[in-house]
Amino acid sequence: MGRAHALTPKRIPKRLQRDAELCGSIRRVCEQNFRAYGARKVWRQLQRERIPVARCTVERLMRQEGLRGVVRGRRARTTIASDLFEKPLDRVQRRFVALRPDQLWVADFTFVATWSGFVYVAFVIDVFARRIVGWRVSRSMHTELVLDALEQALHAREAQKGLIHHSDHGSQPGLKRSSQQLARVLIVTSWGFTF
Repeated sequence: MGRAHALTPKRIPKRLQRDAELCGSIRRVCEQNFRAYGARKVWRQLQRERIPVARCTVERLMRQEGLRGVVRGRRARTTIASDLFEKPLDRVQRRFVALRPDQLWVADFTFVATWSGFVYVAFVIDVFARRIVGWRVSRSMHTELVLDALEQALHAREAQKGLIHHSDHGSQPGLKRSSQQLARVLIVTSWGFTF
């Protein structure tokens, strides 16, 4: 607020007056809940108290006042990029198109938060069919998770020559080394394998 507004409160715009009232309510709700509530929970509490306010307004005012809720858990990292590991050539060149089944598979893994902690999911997708052809789930992030998903896909689809297996170039410790074990039979390409 400017100096003129401080001298004549009637000249304060209605939005700023409303924001000042809401800031008091938001701060009160945060304090009553040990500063654990984020914008969504503060907004819900204000709704229960019959204080009409939009959620985006609560978010804006909390940001403005420097209020943040507690964030539970920890962030899981699935990709640790490093220039120390050798990266095979990208034979696909970001063109994910296949003219027949089992011509191009893409693979990745991710994590899912559950009540008991994170689970990691590795999957292989046939680009032509847009269908998962191999997958594995584990409570820990390890190299065998990705390789098992690939082996499941190979076994289930009985892949023929000419198949390209493409995966991202994130480097998990040991993943590139272990992928070389399969590469004794296969040729490494496209951040993955060609059969």
